[in-house]
Amino acid sequence: MNGSPASLHAIAYVVPTKDRRDDLRKLLESLSRQTARPDQIVIVDASDPPIRDLTDEYPQLPLTYVREFPPSLARQRNAGMAAISDHITIAGYIDDDLELAEDATERMLAYWSGAPTSVGGAAFTIVNQPSRHPLFGLLADVFLINGRKVGAVLPSGFPTSITPQQTDTRTEWLYGGATLWRREVIERYSYDEWYIGHGFLEDLDYSYRVSQSFELWLVADARCWHWPKPVLKRQNTRLGRQQVVNRLYFVRKLGAFSRLALCWALFGQCVRNVLESLHGRNTAGLYRFWGNLQGLTDVARGKSGSVEGIWK
Repeated sequence: MNGSPASLHAIAYVVPTKDRRDDLRKLLESLSRQTARPDQIVIVDASDPPIRDLTDEYPQLPLTYVREFPPSLARQRNAGMAAISDHITIAGYIDDDLELAEDATERMLAYWSGAPTSVGGAAFTIVNQPSRHPLFGLLADVFLINGRKVGAVLPSGFPTSITPQQTDTRTEWLYGGATLWRREVIERYSYDEWYIGHGFLEDLDYSYRVSQSFELWLVADARCWHWPKPVLKRQNTRLGRQQVVNRLYFVRKLGAFSRLALCWALFGQCVRNVLESLHGRNTAGLYRFWGNLQGLTDVARGKSGSVEGIWK
């Protein structure tokens, strides 16, 4: 295999992308510098126009190009996994706006080589995760939107943040764009394509389902950086709708959470969106709050459809 002669595994990365050539180039450059190369990199392209010419600039990488259009993150992830080679034993999703430390793949291969079969998923540590805000962090705790325990899923159906840790840490969920999965998990689980467009909460849905049968871990020394773009101003309304509609879908689907806690958290989410606008002196939070109200109206009217939206 390409990764490491001492490794027991062959590793593949699936990279969904849409109209972010510069970000994807930075990721591919970081993959070119890896001390242990992945065995396969599947680019799932929903760009308009396609970016096949960009991937052709990296013949040194084991790239597989898949065209999947129109864009939808969950569907692109499933299409990418369908394209991995038969010899791959560990595969996962990395966002196109990620940058891996030079030894990130090597560290992951070392982790998986020693991991028991009870481990189903392992995430890279995103070292530039935003730090906890002293005011909004406390507000999130009170409303069961977040908490101090790393990677927990609260009774409200909201997950707590996965922040950098000094040691490997077991979690109850894993983020979607920097996580690898055992082949058995890939064959048993797929992303729910009800989550269309940007796919808000699709990673929580997937990883929490996996956590019911397998252990999930954050790998402390497998490091990467995430360079996300801000949400487009007017798209905050769509995001606000998804914050309500997608959360309710997830909670109803899993059936493992408290309705009272969920209602309290959704109220707190509305409050936080308004306060974030006031604190930041911008309208983004107000747009999200307006979307929250639209989502609650959708639910009250019995609408159960997905909320479309590519908001970055």
